[in-house]
Amino acid sequence: MKTDRGTYVLVLRTETDAAVEIGRWGVLTIQPGHYLYIGSAFGSGGVRARVTRHCRQSKPKHWHIDYLRELATVESVWYSHRQARLEHHWAKALAKLSQAQPVLGFGCSDCRCDTHLFYFRKAPNLAGFAKILGYSVQSCTCEEG
Repeated sequence: MKTDRGTYVLVLRTETDAAVEIGRWGVLTIQPGHYLYIGSAFGSGGVRARVTRHCRQSKPKHWHIDYLRELATVESVWYSHRQARLEHHWAKALAKLSQAQPVLGFGCSDCRCDTHLFYFRKAPNLAGFAKILGYSVQSCTCEEG
């Protein structure tokens, strides 16, 4: 993964039922399964810096996802270094995947999307996501970052 700007999806796994207070957003009841969170990184350090931050377990809470990360493990990261802001398009693409359950209002307070977080009992695969997008997307783990 380069320090170029781009868009990413965190593929998170949870194994327990829990409730977590998400800042001023409210309480999120999580359940075992996978949560996919879409974000973009157009600031300093690009995708690499943002994903590295998300992969750290301990950090100051700034975004909605920081609260969920305390209870979820990053299994993989899907990303693209395309220079266009694609997070809204990617959120619509994830919504089209079978079994996608949107977590309404999560991670999208600065845009018009319904959500940037989706729950899946079983993790979707990257190939299916890329097929909906119509172009390839790369993947890595936090260790590879």
